[in-house]
Amino acid sequence: MSETPPPAVHPVDEVLPAPKLALYGFQHVLAFYAGAVVVPILVASAIGLSPEQLVYLINADLFTCGIASIIQAWGFWRIGVRLPIVQGVTFTAVAPMIAIGQGAENGTAALLAIYGGVITAGIVTFLAAPFLGRLVRFFPPVVTGTVLTVMGLMLLPNAITDAAGGAAAKAAGHDFGSWRHLAYAGGTLLFILVLYRLRRPFVSSIAILLGLVAGTVVSYALGDTDFDQVGKSDWIGVTTPFHYGAPTFHIGAIVAMLLVMMVTVVETVGDAKATGEIVGKSVGDDDIARALRADGLSTFLGGAFNAFPYTCFAQNVGLVRLTGVRSRFVVVAAGFIMIVLGLFPKVAAYVASIPPDVLGGAAVAMFGMVAVVGIQTLSKADLRDERNALVVAMSIGIAFLPGTVPAFGENMPRDVSAILNSGILLGSLAAVLLNLVFNVLTRKPPIDPADADVPPLEPPTV
Repeated sequence: MSETPPPAVHPVDEVLPAPKLALYGFQHVLAFYAGAVVVPILVASAIGLSPEQLVYLINADLFTCGIASIIQAWGFWRIGVRLPIVQGVTFTAVAPMIAIGQGAENGTAALLAIYGGVITAGIVTFLAAPFLGRLVRFFPPVVTGTVLTVMGLMLLPNAITDAAGGAAAKAAGHDFGSWRHLAYAGGTLLFILVLYRLRRPFVSSIAILLGLVAGTVVSYALGDTDFDQVGKSDWIGVTTPFHYGAPTFHIGAIVAMLLVMMVTVVETVGDAKATGEIVGKSVGDDDIARALRADGLSTFLGGAFNAFPYTCFAQNVGLVRLTGVRSRFVVVAAGFIMIVLGLFPKVAAYVASIPPDVLGGAAVAMFGMVAVVGIQTLSKADLRDERNALVVAMSIGIAFLPGTVPAFGENMPRDVSAILNSGILLGSLAAVLLNLVFNVLTRKPPIDPADADVPPLEPPTV
């Protein structure tokens, strides 16, 4: 009798030799690193954290990113999609976290409020994972595109403040907006643009990281940056749960993080299906539920381990397509590398030494791209339909209200004020609610601009 050959292992489940796992895993870490470390830097700069706190945040972020990636790629029980997907801090959370932090008494109070919202959002996402896929229809391109556009526009002033010298220089009134700061910011931004212009996929994926390194080196060479914090940092440091104390739970922070998680649900669904197509493995509803449970668990761990909300990193999905390496255990190896990197505070201290003006130059590109991604998403919506056009127009207009009228919401309860004083949160809520009113609850056929009393919207003539 002939023996039945063993079933072939799918390339996704193939365990590569250790040297290849290490090499390909490190490549994923390089593609992911800039996005991972930039988020804590931006948040720390905006809410006034100390250098020591920033070093700890970077370490905690890398450590938790590693755990989150292992959960998603390796998987256990009904958690993790078991595809080569790297988990990282969602950039969508940057603006809401800054808004939450700027309304707190000090940096530590800001972190505790942020972590309360993150933990709650993680638990809700985990428990609601089987149903969240059905809610994606309430977040069509007109909503997600508006939310991303609002975030990009609201974040740009923070980037420009850093480019001019940072919040500390602005408060001191000394040297803020000087040509020296603007030269560092402009030089960093120009260097990043040159790297993108080279059109080398891998170089482009780490262009922000290279720009930050180049700008910091030039600033150090000219005597405007020091690395004193590196000498003060320990060689080894372990991230401990609730390092800054028990998290605080505020309605405004919780609503903001829940909105962030709804946007990341859309991202995760798209990235999981795209990765499935790339590696040749079908992704069904059960796979989506496992991916979302991993997002929820990772986000909960992020709040507990002094980090942030997590989602799939799109640039690493692109790297899978570019390299053709389909094994999910490559991402598991990358996760272990991240955990090891998160144990060395001195490495994080170098990152924390990036001067504000250099960071501002890079942030202009990053925040501008967030707005562009929003505009690209809006291009998928039919803006000839007056209802969609109104959702976008009203949401963006409402988002500018708190920044234009600082006293708006001051006489209201703190939790309500936290919502009303955040342009990003207010604009995002407006987009969700207006879409419900105009596109979900009415269930009327789209308005044809040709039949309307007003002419269709057209781009302005140049």
